[in-house]
Amino acid sequence: MIQRRDLLLLGAGGALGLTGVPTPARAQEMPNTLPDLIDRSRQAVVAVGTFAATDNPRFGFRGTGFAIGDGRRIVTCAHVIPNPIEKDLMITVPAAGGASAQPQLRAVKLLRRDTARDLAILELADDKGALVDVLSLAEVVGDQPVVREGAAIALMGYPIGTALGVTMATHRGTVAALTRAALPAPTSNTLSERAVRQLRDGAMEFLQLDATAYPGNSGGPLLDIRTGKVVGVVNMVVLKGTRESALSAPSGITYAVPVKYVWPLLER
Repeated sequence: MIQRRDLLLLGAGGALGLTGVPTPARAQEMPNTLPDLIDRSRQAVVAVGTFAATDNPRFGFRGTGFAIGDGRRIVTCAHVIPNPIEKDLMITVPAAGGASAQPQLRAVKLLRRDTARDLAILELADDKGALVDVLSLAEVVGDQPVVREGAAIALMGYPIGTALGVTMATHRGTVAALTRAALPAPTSNTLSERAVRQLRDGAMEFLQLDATAYPGNSGGPLLDIRTGKVVGVVNMVVLKGTRESALSAPSGITYAVPVKYVWPLLER
């Protein structure tokens, strides 16, 4: 039986106005090719997790996130953030020297969480300055979709997490469908009145992708290769069987939360 599951790490624990949105630090320019897009976006895509000095490893990877706006805010999925939060939240920022360079560990705090949409906004909680590289969110105009079916997309993140040494990877694919579905809450504790209403109405849109994602990709940016802008946040994958089949027999069908749901969360 085909099931949908959140992209959590196995064994871990995966026209709206622009008013009030900060000016970007250094958003990526228009990419010409996928390699260009990766080069310009890499350092804005971070690993999200928890930190405890007594844990081994001390950084507990939970998913992916990406920097936006003024370089002090991070978008990720709500299910990537533990509930309740019992340890310090941290991100690791890729170093400019590439895969061999040591990533930078930064403290963050939860700014806003929307469990009904599976989205969360984090904010830097230290005095080390803003992140230099940020991603640009696609603008939403009325009810028009920000990306068309058949569009070439790339999803960036940290598949399998620490099993691959917290290495950022990019997978490409296409937008297979613009669909609607109800997003189940991970626990009954998160079933707010708003969430129950959305489950009943099924009033949530998703981007269905012909692309392979893995545990650890949750919260990562979905990029329109043509424009280089974020059009969604990766959050679910179709499983053919058990949870382990996400690794041994990936379905190649992934879902993302459209960016139209990110904008209101930023403007609260």
